[in-house]
Amino acid sequence: MNATAGVHLPQAGPAASGEALRRTAVLAEELGFADVWVSDHLAVPTDSAYPPSAYVFEPLTTMAWIAACTKRVGIGTTVLVLPMRHPLTVAKSIATIDQLSGGRVILGVAAGWLKAEFDALGVPFDERGARTDEAIAMLRKLWTDDHITESFPVHQSTLVSMRALPHPVGHVPLWIGGHADVALRRAIEVGDGWHGAFLSPEQTEIRVKKLRVGRPEESFPISMRTRWDPLEDDEDLILFELEKYLEVGVTHFVPEPRQRSLDLYLKSMESLSEIMIRGGVEMEK
Repeated sequence: MNATAGVHLPQAGPAASGEALRRTAVLAEELGFADVWVSDHLAVPTDSAYPPSAYVFEPLTTMAWIAACTKRVGIGTTVLVLPMRHPLTVAKSIATIDQLSGGRVILGVAAGWLKAEFDALGVPFDERGARTDEAIAMLRKLWTDDHITESFPVHQSTLVSMRALPHPVGHVPLWIGGHADVALRRAIEVGDGWHGAFLSPEQTEIRVKKLRVGRPEESFPISMRTRWDPLEDDEDLILFELEKYLEVGVTHFVPEPRQRSLDLYLKSMESLSEIMIRGGVEMEK
């Protein structure tokens, strides 16, 4: 299986704007990236060390904007914190974006980790695993069934002969995020791929071995988000790490340039595309 690459867009921090998102997404298409990605945070504690910025555009709205600016690239979330939203709302939003974009959505989801954010939304933090599992089941049903009659107790939601149209164009890939064993099991059992973030190649190898026991098929992508930025990082080091990730079984990459001016973000993307090609990653030119 040939490895592919996407790129994270300037959705947060000092480089973020509608124009920045448009220009970087269009450039991503021109450079041959397979997809473009946005993150999810709704509220961030004022003393939080991560994420580095509380200035974050809402991801689903941002995806719709990107869809209107582009023609080919996939549009993904890295990752949507699924239990923070009602699944019916997520299902409708994602199906709409998928329809309007011509079937280009990749939905990366995870259970979340920032308790203060759950508290702000009034969502029980200790229910996030059960809410994630039930939400995935709801999404699948809402995207495929016409008349739905079923109860979803965790979300206290009952659908009696209900319809939720439009459906997505086709099958929306669900990439499961998270590094714990429970997340890996979720990816194996109900996911269409796994999406990790900021792990070393050695840490990634441990997860890949577990994932491939249950999902050995090549059509199941192993994706890794990285902090590579060739404007500050040594290109040889990036190539070395890229080779190591490929050796342990990573099949998709989402590098994230650091937050600076738009011009520097664009330059970083151009350099990243060249490095990906030199490292043997497939670019869609």
